[in-house]
This record gives sequence, C-alpha cells and structure tokens, in this order.
Amino acid sequence: MRLGIEKGLAAAGLGSALAAALGGCMSTGSAPEPPPAAASSRPSITPDMLVGKWGLASYRKDADKARTAAAAREQCGKPYVIGKGPSGGVMMYQPDQSKAQELVVKASDGKTFIGPADDPAGGQLDRQVVSFEGGVMVTQWVDPDVVTRYGTMVFVRCSG
Repeated sequence: MRLGIEKGLAAAGLGSALAAALGGCMSTGSAPEPPPAAASSRPSITPDMLVGKWGLASYRKDADKARTAAAAREQCGKPYVIGKGPSGGVMMYQPDQSKAQELVVKASDGKTFIGPADDPAGGQLDRQVVSFEGGVMVTQWVDPDVVTRYGTMVFVRCSG
C-alpha cells in the first residue's frame, strides 16, 4: 500500500512540475499584472462625512468655482441639511424632487458617487463627487440633462 501512495505522490509532483514548465513556455517574459488595488473600488468618503448642515450653490463655468464656494458659505443661514438615512445612507434630494430620499455612497473605477442604492455606481441618477476637501464638496450630476439644469454643485460645511 505504501508503494501506491509514493507512486501517487510522485505522479502528482511530476504533473505539477510539467504544468509549471509548460506555463513557463507560454509566458511572454513579463510578470503578470497585479489586480487593481482594492482602494480604487472604495468610495473616497463615508456617509458620516456628509451628515450635517451645508451651504449650497452651483456654477456652470469652472472660472466661477471660487465665487460659488463663497456664495454657498453665505447660504449657511438657510442650510441644506444632509441627514443620516435609516439604512446607513444619507438623506438628500434628487433632481426635481421635493422630498429627500435615502442615497448611498458608492464607487466605480476610482470615482465616488452618491445615488440610489439600487442603481449601479455612475448611473444616471447619481452625482459624482468631484472633490471633497477642507469642508468643501463639489459634485457633478451624471445625467447631462440634469447638469444643464442644475450645474455643478458646491457644498460648504456650515460651522456650528
């Protein structure tokens, strides 16, 4: 019986060596590309980072971004409130809607989006987070028609 096990192990070892040798023959000489970093599929922000009061304004020309951030800051007297959603998302308004709905933060191809949970990241109902730094968040709607109507949104965190 011991001889049968040794023959089986030898055959398995030979098979592995043969597979490795054949695999080496088919190689192009360069190392295989590593899989994309997991971080690229993670959102750059969390829902908790969005909850709070924000001044909100929008612009259509990049040259107006700084002026728009100042205008958004002035809106803190009547802030846009982002609340925590019942399922861990955030409560925000979608285009042409008068009632806030729960949205989630999601990612695709290294980009962060905010939108309905049942839509894939980057879907027509999403807004892309263009930047988020220093208490200022800039978002761009994915749907070009919505961009035409609403522009690029600038959220400035309100103090207090």
